[in-house]
Amino acid sequence: MFGAMGAGHGHGHGIDPAAATSASGRHMRRLAISLGVLVASLVLQVVVGLTTSSLALLSDAGHNFTDVLGMGMALAAIAAARAARTNDRRTFGLYRAEVLAALANAVLLFGVAGWVLLEAVQRFADPPEVPGLPVVLTALAGLAANLFVFALLRKGAQESLNIRGAYLEVIADTLGSVGVLVAGLVTLLFGWRYADPIVAIGIGLFILPRTWSLGRQAVRILVQAAPAHVDVAAVRAELGALDGVQDVHDVHVWTLTSGMEVGSAHLTVGAGCDPAKVLTSAQRLLTERHQLAHFTVQVEPPGSRTGCAELRW
Repeated sequence: MFGAMGAGHGHGHGIDPAAATSASGRHMRRLAISLGVLVASLVLQVVVGLTTSSLALLSDAGHNFTDVLGMGMALAAIAAARAARTNDRRTFGLYRAEVLAALANAVLLFGVAGWVLLEAVQRFADPPEVPGLPVVLTALAGLAANLFVFALLRKGAQESLNIRGAYLEVIADTLGSVGVLVAGLVTLLFGWRYADPIVAIGIGLFILPRTWSLGRQAVRILVQAAPAHVDVAAVRAELGALDGVQDVHDVHVWTLTSGMEVGSAHLTVGAGCDPAKVLTSAQRLLTERHQLAHFTVQVEPPGSRTGCAELRW
């Protein structure tokens, strides 16, 4: 569309409409199946963990609980985002709910890891006797469940931060099940009581750095930092190199939710330049070279930069 002064304003739409669904939404069914499998595994771990007083098994169950809770929040966020249509009060819908779910998931993981480490240290003074066989059998069942969920979520984790959070938890929980299995075997074969709290500490230490990474990515989206894979300086330079463009300003790129990057830019063109041609060239550049299909471009006539320069934010 063009204004009275010849300024152009438009969007690039180089993707199929079906792709407008968020990355998380495309894998919702697999996430739901994973949730069901992990709930069954969690119930088994809690029952056996309480019965045998195995801290390693309870710590793995605690982490499994965050898997279940995190996936539940992820599914709720995806459902809310898909159901809530954009309106004059929510022009971007509720896609940010997915990112909030990922951040809440990271906070929960930090809490579980801290509890496990504290409890394990306290148990070193007088480690309880833990029967090895029930722990081994439960660990094997948990390992099988985690490997199944791992395979289900692997593809979605490459596209969605929300699913990546659940995927990272499953990886940690898979290794946790291996640790519990080792602790159970050592206890069963040698009766060494310290195996259980040592493995619990290992699980807690493994969780922390991955939780930090997940939380940092979620915060980057919430503070509207530019996506890590988008070179904003290159975007600005390439827009400025288009025929007829004299100046590029107010360039912003941010992530709405995983797989949905958006942006905006103002282009000042020379006298006698066709704004429609500049707009088309800019849209093609952004969509094909930078995969920024939803990018608002405003084309302005010479001398219109003054109004934009007054903005201080």
